[in-house]
Amino acid sequence: MGTAAGRLQARLQDLADARVAAGAEVGLQIAVFHRGTLVADVTAGLADPASGRRVDGDTLFFAASTAKAIASTVAHVLIDRGVLRDDDRLADWWPDFGTHGKDAITVRHVLTHTAGVPAVPATTTVDDLHDWDHMTAALEAAEPWWEPGTCFGYHAVTFGYLLGEHIRRRTGQTIAAALREHVTRPLGVADDVHFAVPEHALERVATQVPAATPPPAPAPGSAADRALPAAIRPDAAYANRRDVLTAPDPSSGTMTARGAATVLAALLDAGCGLVSRHQLRHLAAITFAGHDEVMDMDATWAYGYAPVRPGHDGGRPGSTFGMVGLNGSVAYADIETGVAAAVMRNRFDPTDLTTAAAADDLIADACRPVPPERPDHRGDR
Repeated sequence: MGTAAGRLQARLQDLADARVAAGAEVGLQIAVFHRGTLVADVTAGLADPASGRRVDGDTLFFAASTAKAIASTVAHVLIDRGVLRDDDRLADWWPDFGTHGKDAITVRHVLTHTAGVPAVPATTTVDDLHDWDHMTAALEAAEPWWEPGTCFGYHAVTFGYLLGEHIRRRTGQTIAAALREHVTRPLGVADDVHFAVPEHALERVATQVPAATPPPAPAPGSAADRALPAAIRPDAAYANRRDVLTAPDPSSGTMTARGAATVLAALLDAGCGLVSRHQLRHLAAITFAGHDEVMDMDATWAYGYAPVRPGHDGGRPGSTFGMVGLNGSVAYADIETGVAAAVMRNRFDPTDLTTAAAADDLIADACRPVPPERPDHRGDR
């Protein structure tokens, strides 16, 4: 590790240690790649306050929707290899899904959260999340909230099952199997990134600790309330349940910071062969800017990812892509700087990205964009 990388490692370690010492965090992992090289791999604090187990590089963290960045990556890898197409209609391979006007929904609509199927039934339980056939039958029966492609609304749970079932129908593989075969196993992180944690790896999972002030619940009867029933709405207690951690829900997941950052770093590195440079520009392109009909807030979306970095500079449209999880985990990549980073935590607080933002500021300071070369016109004279 070079001098600049060593300084970044030290500064991020100091940040993590200070945040844990101050009680703002319980346990942390921060991993950073720069232009394909791991330049920081930081751990701090406790994975389990009750037992005193400390966080190490192999600790798995419930990361909530940060896993959507992983699911989208699987889709883009398969699109780039010609296995899927952006404009594949789901109903062409999944005929029972094409009811109630859903026959026009495409892979593009799913990845951009414009499919119009953002809600699971109000009676959905964690047991249902384990039952893939039950969840896909619910999607078959669902009536869309809007005509596909006409509105944006965050598909908190349905995203993973829609994408996963299409991949299963097209390839014969579950999305988890496709993730292992095409992404994590070739990158050497198959044990570090999961939609469902294997039983043998449960002992590696950090215990989530609730924030001092519980996050506000959606207003009763609101779109967000109807889209995500209370029985499957994540909080610390929910994230610690064995049945939640082992549920094959591709909209959520459990991972290490190093594993998540490795996946996103591989997208930036043409030498890894995950996606072409052409596909990379597509997945970072802004696809929507406007009002989120489910979350009732302004939103900007890239092609399957949120186009943000948690630091003060934010993201650069067309360059930055990643995802933030409800518990405050985050993973992102930036084409222009060549940075891929992830922050995993077990202080379950969706309103607090202070540590991730401070880490990103340090990363941005150390890993600046390379200015384009000026053309040399001396030979034109």
